[in-house]
Amino acid sequence: MVLSSTERVYKIGARLALGLGLSICLQAQAGNQQEIALADSVRVALAQAVADGRPPKPQIEDASERIQYLRWLGAMSQRLQKKIPDTQMRQEFLESVWYEATRAGLDPAMVLGLIQVESAFRKYAMSVVGARGYMQVMPFWTRIIGDSDHSKLFQMQANLRYGCAILRMYIDMEKGNLYLALGRYNGSRGRPDYPNAVLSAWNKWKLQG
Repeated sequence: MVLSSTERVYKIGARLALGLGLSICLQAQAGNQQEIALADSVRVALAQAVADGRPPKPQIEDASERIQYLRWLGAMSQRLQKKIPDTQMRQEFLESVWYEATRAGLDPAMVLGLIQVESAFRKYAMSVVGARGYMQVMPFWTRIIGDSDHSKLFQMQANLRYGCAILRMYIDMEKGNLYLALGRYNGSRGRPDYPNAVLSAWNKWKLQG
């Protein structure tokens, strides 16, 4: 697979170890990241990552990898049919999940598990603390690493891009400890309920065989 400049930004960030008019906003139960001070180098890397708005079209040159991707896409589409009935919307969603997860160095199955727990695959979900969209991103992130446009968090690609970038940062902060990183993502670091729920959902979204 050919790495884009944005993908290289994620790798640099890892090495550093670190509105929209809606008539109804469905309530979500999770999503409460805490605002923290970021090193300038980390903030700049994250800002560059989320600013790239190119369509999430995978560029897979290796034939075996492309076959595996298409197999994943077909299997996940079947599993997600009840949650997202529209075929085109479901495919665009899964393409975006795979693209954003992969470029951030995350397992797409883990991202799907997190979305299941965070928003139950509801694009316009909003938590009681204001977290928005599929990955329940807190609006303050658009001020810290974005253009301060909170409405973008209800856009599919932007929400997934922010969510994957933030989760990658937390994993780096916790030196690869997913239990603690997932706790940070939810604002419940050190408590087991949320990490255990995501890890359980992650297993259900893994490609079998």
